Order: sequence, then structure tokens, then C-alpha cells
Amino acid sequence: MSLRPVKQILETKPTVEGAGVKLQRAFGFGKTADFDPFLLLDDFRSDNPADYLAGFPWHPHRGIETITYVLAGEVAHGDSLGNKGRMTAGDVQWMTAGSGILHQEMPKGDAQGRMHGFQLWANLPAALKMTDPRYQDIPASAIPEVTEDDGARARIICGEFWGQKGPVEGVATESNVAARYVDISIPPGKRKRIAVETTRNAFAYVFAGAGSFRDASTPQAVLTESAVDANATPVYDARNHSLVLFDRGDEIVVQAGPEGIRFLLVSGKPLEEPVAWYGPIVMNTEEELRQAMGELHNGSFIRHK
Repeated sequence: MSLRPVKQILETKPTVEGAGVKLQRAFGFGKTADFDPFLLLDDFRSDNPADYLAGFPWHPHRGIETITYVLAGEVAHGDSLGNKGRMTAGDVQWMTAGSGILHQEMPKGDAQGRMHGFQLWANLPAALKMTDPRYQDIPASAIPEVTEDDGARARIICGEFWGQKGPVEGVATESNVAARYVDISIPPGKRKRIAVETTRNAFAYVFAGAGSFRDASTPQAVLTESAVDANATPVYDARNHSLVLFDRGDEIVVQAGPEGIRFLLVSGKPLEEPVAWYGPIVMNTEEELRQAMGELHNGSFIRHK
């Protein structure tokens, strides 16, 4: 087994999106190669309704998939296909925008005013950019959860992990070639080795607790705090709002701190295709991007109704 080096540790950046939603952006609208086939990850959480109630009114998407995972509160949604629904704590919505869709997402806090969720964008390959739009609305009860003997737990949203398979299927798994999206919790003080296929790009986003990730070699990028354990293996600390980007290898090692650690582990085989990106539209060429924007202006953006 080869340990994946830690390539970089990033801290989220405060960002305002939609009609004024305050969120934390882990990555997005920058270099895409390191995260390919993923484009963006936002963490939206607050106990103050003024930070999120304005929501994300009607807006377009084309050429991507958006994955929304709700931990607290709820998100009401609607789209140009006539779909309507509501996501509550533990639910996932995997939307394939494909050839084009208009939709809105309106957050609402729980009884204490708390709202927490994530939105991940996955790129679609050129062959599927103009596929029919579709939704996969997945209730919390349909997401398998595995608990290991050491107390480590995982909710498997997409892909296979610890002997279970997530409920997402179809375009997402075809386009991202066995993409994996898992919510992992490691108990206080426990160390865990987790397999990740070498052919995939992979990252971990820490959203509760803290811990450290072992590295087999010194990374090229400038990292946050690091130390060296007794075996002279570099250790990279990660806490709430830290994103750990891994280099190549077939496993990672995480050591939970005294409060434990919880993180999203996301991986997928890179598409290695050109990216032309403007806001919520991601195509392969500037000409395709201009065409999409022109269709938005002339009213022909929606190909499927």
C-alpha cells in the first residue's frame, strides 16, 4: 500500500452567493486540475437566519451536476421542469443539470435557527454535457451508514465504501467513473487507514472536530501547521473548515484529535478535458460558453421541458 502525500491544506474563504447567503468556500473558480472532476465545494452554515434566508433564487445551470447535502435545517427547491421538493437533515439532492435547467434553492433553519449544508459541483464530460436534466432526491433513510469495530462511522452517499454502496446512480457514476462521496466520523484519539483508488483525485473536507493526516513525503505546496511523529513521518493538522488535498497513492491515514473528527471524503477519476467556465455554466470551449449565454438571453436555454 502507498500512502497518499498531503499536497495542500486549504482554509475556507468567506463568500456571499445567491441573494446574499453568507457561506464558506473550500475551493472553486480557480485551478481545476487538482480537483478534477469536481469544481467547487461550499459550506453553508449559520445560526443566524439573516445569513441565509435570502437563499438562491432562480438561476441557470448547464454542463455540471450539483450535489446538496443537508445536515441541519431544510432547503426548499423548485425547477423549470416542474419539480418541487424539500430537503431536511440528512437528505441529499444530486441534480444533473445537463443541457440546462433553471432552479431555486431556499434555505430555512431548524427550530433553533440553525442551517448547515454543503454544495459540491461535479463536472460532466463533453459527451454528457447536453444530456437530459434529472434529479435524484435521496432521503436520509436511504443513505447507508456503517459503523466499524473501532467506532468509526461512515454515511455513504455515492460509490462503494466499507462494504456498502451509496444510493446515487446513473449519470453521476457514469460521468465521474465511480465517484465516491462519504461522510466519515472518527472517534477521539483513533487512527484510521482508508483506501482510495490511485486513479482518483481525492480530498477531505473537515467540518467538525480536528485531527491530523500522515504523509509519506514532504509536499511541494506550502501547508499549514505540520509536525513530525516518532517515525519521522510528516503530520499535517486539519481542523474545522480545513480542506486536505491529497496527491497520488492508494490510502490515507487520519488521526482524530481529543474531540474526534468528522469530514467529507470525496474522490473521482479526473476527466482531463478542457474547462470553459462562467458562473453556473461549465462547458469545454469558449464557443460553447458563448452559445449558452446567448441562449439564456434569447430564451432558448431550456432544451427539455
